[in-house]
Amino acid sequence: MSLDGAYDDGNIFAKIVRGEMPCVKVWEDDQILAFMDVFPQAKGHVLVISKTSKARNLLDAEAKTIGRLIGAVQKTARAVKAALKPDGLVVTQFNGSTAGQTVFHLHFHIIPRWDGVPLGRHGEGGMADMGELKALADQIAGALDGPERS
Repeated sequence: MSLDGAYDDGNIFAKIVRGEMPCVKVWEDDQILAFMDVFPQAKGHVLVISKTSKARNLLDAEAKTIGRLIGAVQKTARAVKAALKPDGLVVTQFNGSTAGQTVFHLHFHIIPRWDGVPLGRHGEGGMADMGELKALADQIAGALDGPERS
């Protein structure tokens, strides 16, 4: 898909927000949802999305939405760092299929990195074990600051 187009309410993240598809939640509030990527590139790979915006990508989003999301990304990245003790963190966001975007609902990836551990390709290893994702989500949620812990 190109950088331009209409928002598709049938995308997987929209279905997750509406409760039509499950996710392994790290935390949420009335506007933001952070959850584990089921096709992780590394242990602890978290996605952060807006629950209210219909933006397909960063270029479609309202400035207020971007501000809230970046704050949520920072909060979540701090919790990932505290919980998993990675050597580094990749924070990324894709715009358009040519750039690597596969779900056309604005989202950010937080991917922990450890020295000597190669970064996996998205979906390369298949779907993650849900029990392992739940344990990681609980660990990360336990390191959150503020009332959003769930």
